[in-house]
Amino acid sequence: MPPVIRPATVADAPALLAIYRPYVERTAVSFETEPPTVEQFAARIAKSLEGWAWLVAEVDGVCAGYAYGTAHRERAAYRLTVETSAYLDEGFHRQGLGRALYEELLRRLTAMGFHRAVAGITLPNEGSVALHEALGFERIGVYKEVGFKFGAWHDSVWYQRGLA
Repeated sequence: MPPVIRPATVADAPALLAIYRPYVERTAVSFETEPPTVEQFAARIAKSLEGWAWLVAEVDGVCAGYAYGTAHRERAAYRLTVETSAYLDEGFHRQGLGRALYEELLRRLTAMGFHRAVAGITLPNEGSVALHEALGFERIGVYKEVGFKFGAWHDSVWYQRGLA
């Protein structure tokens, strides 16, 4: 059965946090060093839904991944720029699900009137870099050694793509 992509709800927080937790605990993909609580994660979903979008991909009724947009910066002049991100359950990598989620997210953000999407990616992360480039994002720069996790410094590459 094909995946179902739908808007997230705060009730999805436990399942989506279960997807995110391994990225925090075992990788430098996320610069968080401790997983958020379910309540904190639910609050993130609620905040994103207030002005941007948060989508869930379900496969056979199971949450397999999510993608969302949120504020890039808090100052008013950034209001039409959105920061995007996506995470997949480890069992659903390389099946086109990340692309499907991201395409739908970008479509919705465009329809909402956003002008530009930006995304930061911890290096190395070949899969995420390839996904963003395939979706038309262009590399705009690298912040060198901006995150310290697991005893090592990590770079963050930034990408952008026009929406309007």
